[in-house]
Formats: sequence, structure tokens, C-alpha cells
Amino acid sequence: MQSSNPHILNIGLFSSELDRYDAVIDVRSPAEFALDHIPGALNYPVLNNEERAQIGSLYKQESPFAAKKLGAALVARNIAMHLENSLLDFPREWRPLIYCWRGGERSGAFTHILNRIGWKAMQLEGGYQGFRRTVIDDLEKSSKEFSFQVICGMTGSGKTRILQDLKSLGAQILDLEALAIHRGSVLGSEPNIEQPTQKGFETNLWNALRSLDSSKIVFVESESKKVGGLHIPDSLMESIRNSQCIELRASVATRVSWLLQDYHHFLSDTENFKQKLALLTSRYGKIQIEKWSAAIDANQFDALVQELLEVHYDPAYQSSIKRNFPKYDENNFVALENDSDSAFMDSARMLLEKAGDFK
Repeated sequence: MQSSNPHILNIGLFSSELDRYDAVIDVRSPAEFALDHIPGALNYPVLNNEERAQIGSLYKQESPFAAKKLGAALVARNIAMHLENSLLDFPREWRPLIYCWRGGERSGAFTHILNRIGWKAMQLEGGYQGFRRTVIDDLEKSSKEFSFQVICGMTGSGKTRILQDLKSLGAQILDLEALAIHRGSVLGSEPNIEQPTQKGFETNLWNALRSLDSSKIVFVESESKKVGGLHIPDSLMESIRNSQCIELRASVATRVSWLLQDYHHFLSDTENFKQKLALLTSRYGKIQIEKWSAAIDANQFDALVQELLEVHYDPAYQSSIKRNFPKYDENNFVALENDSDSAFMDSARMLLEKAGDFK
């Protein structure tokens, strides 16, 4: 049921109504916004990080009344600044959705002023906390509604690349590594880009799934429970791991060639490459790590990558795939002939044909 206040959007209507707004405005502090926010939201804080801390201290150390007085002054000043700097050019028909932490004081003040001006502003009931509950509930629901087709394959077989070709052919995909900003291995962090927070990752998942049709198959890459430092929600992971699997197979030579393309940043930033491999010292010992580092210094990348596959990545895959994906069948596979664009596209088409057998 919609709130009795005509300027408040009931959180129960949020998912279906979100795309109807011209803008989503997050009025929380920049620090709160950085941890997680509604996808596409603009950050117009009514209290910055320092002001929010100041008001919190005043509330505890002096009185709520003193905190509210100073808070009102700061909020009014910041709203005026946003009006002057960012909002004056919007037409009367502009319709923003506004939220703060709980849907209370900060977003209420912003919404009230915009409506008094004449804009059609709405305040999100429950604020970010209400949105967060929606994300958790919807992810649990989506885990049961969607049918996944898992693409398995050893490291370097091009699983992530094949997802993009499947998408270009009209298939639905869920690219967990793109959403997590990590390639899912000890070498998987993206250069100069931080992963989102756990909450931010779950928001990315929620936003990706809401754009998909649950009546159609969604292709997804086989993953461990964690992608970098982020945890795939248990219900979603369980659904993926109990789905049908098709393996993408490529020769060692093809995999080495593809990895050298896909991880080309390590060829120029060799110190970073060595630092990443050093994380494996406890498993393989200092002597082995020094040997691999010497290969990097000697630019022996082809031989090094092949050895990493044979010593580290392939045994890990072989020991885990059947244990974690019970519907994996080694006889159900598609071959990748080489790492050319045409070969990837041919394999993507074959994957689509095989996936049709499970519909």
C-alpha cells in the first residue's frame, strides 16, 4: 500500500517504480555513498563527512535539540548550494527520487524543499536501509526463479570472453567477474581499480538480475564462492552450482596465448606480477617462487604461464569441478580451436546449440 504521504514512495513499490524517475538522489554523506548506493544515484549530500560526525557527537555529548539546531542550519546551507550549483536548469516536470539512511530527516528536508519549489520529488520510504532489504530479498527470490547454464573450463579457456560473445548473439549472461571487478584468481585483481564493497557487489548483482528475463536461460561462468575478496550470496551460489554445465575446452597453447593477451598488463608491470606470485609462497615454497620470478625477469612468459597452468591452475580446477558442480559431465563440452575472434564466436554458437538441449 502506498504511504498516506503523497510524497513518499512505499518501499514495496520501489523495484517496479525505480525506472520511472528522472533521477535518484542520495543525500547521505560521501563516505556512506561510497560504501553502497542505489545504481545510478547522484550524491548530493546535505551533510558532508565531517558535518555528519560533528552532528553525531553533538547529539551524544550535549543534546538532541542542540544537534538538530546545528543540523538544520547545515542541511539548509547545503541544499541551497546544490540548488544553485546543480539543479536550477531542471524543468518543472523533473521527477527525482530522494533517499538518505533511513528515509528520515535528511531526505525529508530535501524532498520538502524541492516540492515547495514545484518539482515532483518523492522520498523513498526506509531510505538506504529499505533498499538494502529489497536487495537481499530480491537476490534470494531470483536465486530460485532463474535457470542458469554454467560454462566450465580450465583457466585460460576464455570463459569470460565467451560470455560476451554469447551476449552479442542475444543470450542472457550474468558476468560475476565484471560485477566484482576481479578475475577470480590470485592474479585476478584489475589494475588500478578497487573491488566494490560486499554490499556494493550485491547491489550490482541485484541490478544485473533485474534486467534479465527469468523465463530464459542465463549463462554464467563457473566460479568459486569468492571472487577476489567478495562472497557470492549463498542462495545464488547454490542455484548456480546445481545447474547444467558445459565445458569450454582449449589446448594448452591456445590457453597460454589467450592469457598473455588477457593479462597483458603483467607483461609491462613485472614487479606487480612477481608480487602476486609471491602470495603463493606458502603453497609452493620460496625456491619455486624465485624460479618463477627469474622467468619473469628473463621475459620467458610463454613457458612461465604454461608452468603455472600445469602446476597450479589445472590441478585446482580438476580437484574442484566435480565436487562443486554435481551436474558437470566431462563428455559435455565445446572446443575452442584457437584464440581468434572467429573461433570464439564459433564456440559461442555451439554453446547456444548445446544449451538448447536443456530447455
